[in-house]
Amino acid sequence: MITVVDYGVGNLHSVAKALEKVGAQTRVTSDWHDVEKADGVVLPGVGAFKDSMDAMHRSDLAKAIKSFINSGKPFLGVCVGLQMLFSESEEFGQSKGLDVFGGKVVKFAQGQKVPHMGWNQITISKPGNPLLRGLRDGDYLYFVHSYYVVPQSKDIVATQTNYGVDFTSMVWQGNVFGTQFHPEKSQETGLKIYANFKDLVNSRL
Repeated sequence: MITVVDYGVGNLHSVAKALEKVGAQTRVTSDWHDVEKADGVVLPGVGAFKDSMDAMHRSDLAKAIKSFINSGKPFLGVCVGLQMLFSESEEFGQSKGLDVFGGKVVKFAQGQKVPHMGWNQITISKPGNPLLRGLRDGDYLYFVHSYYVVPQSKDIVATQTNYGVDFTSMVWQGNVFGTQFHPEKSQETGLKIYANFKDLVNSRL
């Protein structure tokens, strides 16, 4: 069972439908008990970092997600769900994140049109990523964001994308994955990522 976390500020239904399309059993929930008991977790996100973190703390989901990650089971954060894995964000002032990874979330430089919205290419910078099985350098995925993550460690950078600057568009360390792009909006290429995540979850059962 893959749990899609509902904290009141996400594009969760499109994520759940994409997972179901690739054959995954899914549950959309706001109950932190369900998160801790899940076989795999997807944390979606759209909107402001601080609003998302506040909502996660109000419902005890922040603690549940950190506990789930520490269990070693597969976790995937999407868009703001990726950004919340980091220490802090500068969006609307400094806000603390989940601090799973060291680093910060910053805005594209002045002069860059924001949000960065539409199709853009990925460059794979870390081989062996199970979620990228079947994908190649130069594949296009769909983005909608004005902020991006700057990890302290380059070791977790799985893909990069250029939008005026080369930014981290996917991270991966152990059981934790995060994408700045939206797989659920990325047609067949994005569905491959969700199918790979489903397979990874099933392989651990």
